Amino acid sequence: MALLVAVLGLFLVGVATAVGLRRRPLVGAFAGLAVFLAGVAATVVEGVGVDEAPTATVKWLSALGLDLHFSLDGFGVLMSLIVLVLGFAVLTYAIAYFEHDETFARFVGVFLAFAGSMTGVVIASDLFTMFVFWELTSICSFLLIGLNDKSESARQAAVRALLTTGAGGLCLLGAVALLQVDVGTTRFTDLVALQPTGTLVDAAIVLILLGAFTKSAQFPFHFWLPGAMAAPTPVSAYLHSATMVKAGIVLLARTSPAFGESAFWQWWVVIAGCVTMLIGGWRALRQNDAKLLLAHSTVSQLGLLTVLVGIGSPLALYAGVAHLLAHAVFKVGLFLGVGVVDHELETREVSRLAEARTRLPLVTASLVVATLSMAGIIPFFGFVTKEKALVALLEADLGNVATIALVGVVAGSVLSVAYSARLLRALVRRPLKVAAEHHTSRVGAILLARPVVEAAGFSLAFGLFASFVGKVLVAPALSLDADAKGKLVLWPGIDDALLISAVVIIVGSFIGWRAPLTATRTGGTRGERTFDRIYDSTLGFAKRITAATQTGSLPMYVAVTAVVATAAMLSGLLLDGFPSAASFVDDSPMTVLVALLVAVFAVATVVVPLRFTAALLLGGVGYGIAVLFVMRGAPDLALTQLLVETLTIVIFLLALRVMPRRFAPASQWVPKWARAAVAAAIGVVVPCFALLVRESREAPSVAADYLTRSVDEAGGANVVNVILVDFRGFDTMGEITVLAIAALGVVNLVRVAERQRRAKSAGSAK
Repeated sequence: MALLVAVLGLFLVGVATAVGLRRRPLVGAFAGLAVFLAGVAATVVEGVGVDEAPTATVKWLSALGLDLHFSLDGFGVLMSLIVLVLGFAVLTYAIAYFEHDETFARFVGVFLAFAGSMTGVVIASDLFTMFVFWELTSICSFLLIGLNDKSESARQAAVRALLTTGAGGLCLLGAVALLQVDVGTTRFTDLVALQPTGTLVDAAIVLILLGAFTKSAQFPFHFWLPGAMAAPTPVSAYLHSATMVKAGIVLLARTSPAFGESAFWQWWVVIAGCVTMLIGGWRALRQNDAKLLLAHSTVSQLGLLTVLVGIGSPLALYAGVAHLLAHAVFKVGLFLGVGVVDHELETREVSRLAEARTRLPLVTASLVVATLSMAGIIPFFGFVTKEKALVALLEADLGNVATIALVGVVAGSVLSVAYSARLLRALVRRPLKVAAEHHTSRVGAILLARPVVEAAGFSLAFGLFASFVGKVLVAPALSLDADAKGKLVLWPGIDDALLISAVVIIVGSFIGWRAPLTATRTGGTRGERTFDRIYDSTLGFAKRITAATQTGSLPMYVAVTAVVATAAMLSGLLLDGFPSAASFVDDSPMTVLVALLVAVFAVATVVVPLRFTAALLLGGVGYGIAVLFVMRGAPDLALTQLLVETLTIVIFLLALRVMPRRFAPASQWVPKWARAAVAAAIGVVVPCFALLVRESREAPSVAADYLTRSVDEAGGANVVNVILVDFRGFDTMGEITVLAIAALGVVNLVRVAERQRRAKSAGSAK
């Protein structure tokens, strides 16, 4: 699939710009524009007008069913074009918006990586592949929101967005695991065909909805999106109005045909969507910052999209696909238009937007068009899709769910018209003062204004040619649900939906036109404050726990760990019984003798006063274990034990050269009898528990399977090496990683100590 090459190109150009082209970010920006165009061309050539959607698979963990699957079906084509075309427009805008410094280089790099991640989300044909790219969008979003790392509000917003969407990503991963175990697949087409049910499927549904709600800022996770407006305007326009927040909508659209008939699914979707629509609309009506007004309006619009694509009605799904396109078009124009006003007039206050009429007449006119489309006024595309949404909800045969959805959407639409009317009034009223002159190059002015004008033009053109656009949108809807057919018309005739629209427009216009333009909201939202309190409380609790448990006393750490482990194993012994006496008897008296000798060495290591003697006795324990390995038929393990033990003794003896000959007196914070009791308990409980585990085996040991497959599958006669390198290679890699990290930590600590010693020596010399 050529589109995957474009996705890879976006990642490569992004990395190259952020790392190697920091002093020449324009080179990376123009290369990114070329890749966007190539991606659009690949999408059109491969996905438009084909009888069968092209697919691609990237092999990874095939035995576990964890490969990356992609499909450029109708919905994938639509969403890919939205991501790539808007990405091209926003990057063009950003070239004129930013200074061409290292910050711009970072923006371009992460922006292109995000565009590639989002494209992967929309063309993923299974839940696992979507999860991989889903997490990449969360990481890139975090970096873009916090682009201005010197701003405390930007850093807080970035962390808030990352933790919220990251938690949703973990939920999505849980859904992947449950569906893979219970159903055996996470492919969207297979899930639609199987229509799975059951307890595990219900749990997966909950996790999918949580993932979608966090990503698309649905109640009660709606609080993170407005705060993310601390990011620069191009970031806000692309991530949080047109693409990233649509990832949750894409997830609902992909999974709704499989789970939409579940009453549990329907109620969750409708309640969350309607509440979000009302909260977002009400808060948008009270904002004095135009960017925040648009942010809360995005929350409201996402609530509507959640209801449409998630309610389980084929016609509502078609209406949701249509409104998804309409929202992407008018919202990117609004964000970029407000960004132009902010760039030229250095203000985003709603009460001062009218000042842009004299300096930016074309941009102001485009903002008016986009606002009318957002309000759902004829002949703009927003009107067409809102009408289709009302028709779909009126015709939905879903009982009380459809009724509540219709009431919630109508109430939310009134607020949508209200905040749109308030914004429109701010744009068209007589300005209070003439805008100050702000010098911008002609090329820069054109680059800033062009995407705004184009978005407004498409909102009008799509509305005027609604029938044609509606036919184009049939394929995306059918790729989700075979029954999701529909059509769009500019004038639907006088019907119930039109009458409801008229009432909505009249009531909403009255509310919005009379709303004060200077309404303000100080401080964060209640959701932001609640999140911050939970976040701060968690950090404070962790610090208190750390202060109480991490005392710096090694004996304390060992004692606590030993007592907890012993108590856990002892509880198992008390519940299941101690091992039988036969478990303590070995068929070889020599083995018992060696084991007793090892025990004597271990006890002697504890009681001798000299460090040198203790090191030798500890080595004797290790050599005794090596002898036991030989007696049990494991000479390779014995050889490894001998080598490691010898090296350990050498290291101990080298360290003892600079240490006192005798051990320091034991601390008196706990009496000797308590130490002896803990040691005795561990010495008795751990062997008993190990023997009990061996007796409790019900299935055959995996050792026989390893021995059978060692030569044939792994090509190795040494089964231990085969287990470490092949059968349990990921465990070995993890252990090596842990050791490497520990080694790096030790090196850093040694370097810090060395610097402190040198600084102290230099201070003494002075």
